[in-house]
Amino acid sequence: MNNFEENKKHNICRVPRIGHGYDVHRLTENRRLILGGVDIPFEKGLLGHSDADVLVHAVMDSLLGAAALGDIGKLFPDSDPAYSGADSLELLVEVCKCLRKNGFEIGNIDSTVTAQKPKLSPYIMQMRENIAKAAGIDISQISVKATTEEGLGFSGRGEGISANAVCMIFG
Repeated sequence: MNNFEENKKHNICRVPRIGHGYDVHRLTENRRLILGGVDIPFEKGLLGHSDADVLVHAVMDSLLGAAALGDIGKLFPDSDPAYSGADSLELLVEVCKCLRKNGFEIGNIDSTVTAQKPKLSPYIMQMRENIAKAAGIDISQISVKATTEEGLGFSGRGEGISANAVCMIFG
């Protein structure tokens, strides 16, 4: 048993771990736009096997990465019909249960959504609340920001939306 495992066994110290997550989905007709669990009025939505919530997907991957537990594709494969149209916030609940089962707790999550349109600032607080509730933590531990790419790249051309997330967990 190494020192980390020995300390964890005796709950001597809580070791901080950092994770990063990234996700991107294409914008398409006839889909809802869901970001941070908020259904945002827009002419297009994100294409994906689940609800394609890039923000929550990036958050989940950051948490799983920090805990060295793989990624969302490992836990919720897009080849499994059980996850077709899945609510990403419900998947986040499962990720957080998995973290806790493995002895981890969330310190904080910081995230950024990159989209040329629509304007996301009116929805940020609800996104934070949704993520905090699903993760079982206080809203003060969640940061959600939005930015554009000034018309550059795929998001700047309105082809898709991406999100990045970083987190700190303790184990």
